[in-house]
Amino acid sequence: MTMSGLLSALFLLIVQGSLAQHVRVEPEVVSFPGQTVTLRCQFPNPGDTQLTQVSWIFERTDTERTNIAVFHPNFGVNYPTSSPVSGRVAFVSNPPTLDNPSIQIKDVKMTDEGRYICEYATYPSGNEQGVSSLVMLAKPKNTATTVTVSAGKTPVIVARCESSNGRPAATITWSTALNGNVTTPLKTDNPDNTVSIQSVYMLAPQPEDNGKDISCIVSHRTMAQPETFPMKLDVEYPPVVQIKGYNNNWYKGQTSAHLTCHADGNPVPTTVTWKTLSGHMPETVQVRENRLAVQQVDDTINTTFICEVKNSLGYGRDQVTVVVRDFRQSETGSSTGAIVGGILGVIILVAIIAAVIVVVRKKYADRPPTHKPPPPIKTVSYSDTPSIGRPEADYIHHETEKEEPMTDLSAFYDDKDHLRSSRDDKQTPYHDDGEDGGMAREEDMYYITSSVARGSSFVSSGVIV
Repeated sequence: MTMSGLLSALFLLIVQGSLAQHVRVEPEVVSFPGQTVTLRCQFPNPGDTQLTQVSWIFERTDTERTNIAVFHPNFGVNYPTSSPVSGRVAFVSNPPTLDNPSIQIKDVKMTDEGRYICEYATYPSGNEQGVSSLVMLAKPKNTATTVTVSAGKTPVIVARCESSNGRPAATITWSTALNGNVTTPLKTDNPDNTVSIQSVYMLAPQPEDNGKDISCIVSHRTMAQPETFPMKLDVEYPPVVQIKGYNNNWYKGQTSAHLTCHADGNPVPTTVTWKTLSGHMPETVQVRENRLAVQQVDDTINTTFICEVKNSLGYGRDQVTVVVRDFRQSETGSSTGAIVGGILGVIILVAIIAAVIVVVRKKYADRPPTHKPPPPIKTVSYSDTPSIGRPEADYIHHETEKEEPMTDLSAFYDDKDHLRSSRDDKQTPYHDDGEDGGMAREEDMYYITSSVARGSSFVSSGVIV
């Protein structure tokens, strides 16, 4: 499209909009059946436009148009008898005017819904009109119910929900934890222009689905909030039977032994029958409904007990074979397990404590001693060469100095991190009172010689003997 074409189309839209604005109407009017509805129309500020006549036209569909009210200043009012609202429509003002030719429709019906056109005949512009849509609302009647079904593998309808005679059509949703399917809602147009909606829920029902929750939720324009219908499924199935009470430890002489027949079914089971596989019920057995009591266990109880339960759909059965023992077997109860567990716990705790003690002792054993080592011995030589056979006191003089200050303990470690023994520093020359008449032998004597000046000190090496 060229630029000139676009401008022309825009101009026509503006002109049509300005003309449509000359006739003022309400775009939408909402009403309920049986009420009186007012359809307003006005042509304000006509200016140079001459208003000659006004007509109301009812348009139910695009192809069906009917005049329902006409007013001419000179010829008066006319209500065509062929209109669907004949006898129920009238101008609000009596007599009406071209400035405000609004109308009222009494006892409106659902079939009155449609488009109402207020059309002016004018000069020189021609006819001008405004359109009001009458929307009829009808609050629907909502219902929901479950369907009684039999358990099976084929999907069937298990619940229905319906919203009848509403306008517009209602919306139906489902809320459930079931693994079923919702069908497409079925819509029905009623003769009175209302709509009915029906929705169903389908499921392949199983016995465990019986009594499960399902809810239908209906929403509609006429309701302030959705309406919810909670329900429970009704699935029928034959009885499911289970015998309880036998612990494989019945013994001779036992009293008050019993069996209980548990049955689940829908409808509720009506009859419970106890039998034995041999066909003979022991004399010590008493049967009361679903309970079989044994007054005293003996060899006649060595049999198979059968419980049969029936309802309207069929029956179910269960059986248990009793083996009578000569003596009662000891049963390991929960107390024995608790004692064993306690003993194991104590053993583990003692092992942990012992391991901790060993680690701590080893750690302290690896530490160096904290006692103070003895002071070194100071020796003085009076002659450079002592004489053989001279008394020890004549050539060795021991002199004790005042205590030296505490030295670094690390000085007492050798290359292998072992402490030197302080006892080696105190060892004196060895004397033997043997053949030499109390004189020390040269090969057994450790002579201490030093070139250290008088007054100095040193740490002597260990004496080896």
